[in-house]
Amino acid sequence: MPGMQDPTFAGTVIYLFEHNERGAMGLVVNRPTEVNLATLFEKIELKLEIAPLLTSPVYYGGPVQAERGFVMHESALNSSYSSSLVVPGGLTMTTSKDVLEAVALGTGPEKFLITLGYAGWGAGQLEEEITSNGWMNVPVSQEQMANIIFDTPSTKRYELTMSHLGFDLSHLSGEAGHA
Repeated sequence: MPGMQDPTFAGTVIYLFEHNERGAMGLVVNRPTEVNLATLFEKIELKLEIAPLLTSPVYYGGPVQAERGFVMHESALNSSYSSSLVVPGGLTMTTSKDVLEAVALGTGPEKFLITLGYAGWGAGQLEEEITSNGWMNVPVSQEQMANIIFDTPSTKRYELTMSHLGFDLSHLSGEAGHA
């Protein structure tokens, strides 16, 4: 929500890739870090020589397991990676090094976003935070989400995501009301 006070999540767009009775997991997709792909690949001892990718940022995916990498990418019919979760009606999230090896070779997913860490909630926690006016769910199609994540500058992703609600955000209040 626009009134989110927690600086960790204020103004973030989170792609929720798992939500069930045990909790929820997602990746913040609009917070680039100062680490770029060249630095990340060097640290994991992979040689990345594809010039346009070298300066691409690694994103802050969330505060949980901030040392662990996650790759959000479009699903590809002809490739499979060791640890991938295909989100129904959405994208694919991979945590295995083989996707990074494929990226380094130029055979990986065409469109991808790499994050360190993820956002996570325990059972019922996200629902409670939504009820307390902390979060807003913005349903978008796979094409719209791919456009937001892969084709929109990170500084515009929040605005574009919220524009799918169809009303002016200035009309929202950070206060919750209960009747």
